[in-house]
Amino acid sequence: MDATTARGGARRGAACALVIACLTCASSALADEPAAATQGEGAATLPADAQVNVAPTKPEGEASPAEAPPEAPPPRPYKKTLVLDSSLGAVAFLGEFGKVAPPGPWLHTQLGYELFRWLMVFGEGELAFTDTSRRQDPPKTRVFPFFGFGGGARFTARFTERFGVYLQGSVGLMRADVNRNALGILGFRDAETFAPYAGGRLGVEWYQIDRHFALGLNAGVRLAQGFARAQGASDTPLVLDGGASLRYAF
Repeated sequence: MDATTARGGARRGAACALVIACLTCASSALADEPAAATQGEGAATLPADAQVNVAPTKPEGEASPAEAPPEAPPPRPYKKTLVLDSSLGAVAFLGEFGKVAPPGPWLHTQLGYELFRWLMVFGEGELAFTDTSRRQDPPKTRVFPFFGFGGGARFTARFTERFGVYLQGSVGLMRADVNRNALGILGFRDAETFAPYAGGRLGVEWYQIDRHFALGLNAGVRLAQGFARAQGASDTPLVLDGGASLRYAF
C-alpha cells in the first residue's frame, strides 16, 4: 500500500468518527426534552407546583341541590266563610203515608256560615217528587211534588285535613203541592198545608286539595207531623232521605 492510499483511508475513518459523534449528541438532546413536548405541537406545560381542580363526580341518579324539587307550600289557614251544600238522592215515607206514596227523587240545598271550625248555622230548602200509586191505581194515580224550608246547626269533627264527620239538627215547615183535598180524600189533608218538621242528619265529607270543595254522603230522618193520618189509628209520620253531596266554601 502506497502513501496516497494510506492517507485516503485515514480521512475516511476520521469522517466516520465525526458522523458517529454527531448522532450521539443528537440522541442525548432528544432524551432530555420534556415529555409534554412530545405530545403534539402547541401543547401547554404547567408548573410543577400547579394544582388542577377536578369537579367531583355525582353518583348516577342522584339529584343535585339545584335540581331538588321544591317543597309543597303549607296549607292555607282555616277561615270562617259561607258554605253552600247541595245533595241529590232519594226520599221515602214511613208510617201511614208510606202506604200511599213510594220513594222518590230528592234535592236538598242549604247555605250556612261557619262560626267556628266545628260549628255552622244554616238555612235549608228541599224539593222532592212522589205519587199516590200505592193507594190509587192508574189512571187515578196523582203525581205531586212536596217541598220545605227551615234552619238549624251543624257540628263537625275533622279527624284529618281531608276527612270529617258531621251531625246536624234542623226544624222547619213542609207541605205537598197538590190541589185542595187531593190528599184529603185519602186521609192526609194536613199534608196540603205547611206543617212543622224536626229532625237530624248524619254525614261524612271528603275535603279536596282545593279548600273550596268537598264531596260527601249523608242520611237523615225527620218527624213531619203534616203527613200523619188525620183520622184512625195513631201514626208516626217519619221521612227518611239520603244522598250524595257537593260542598263549596266561599
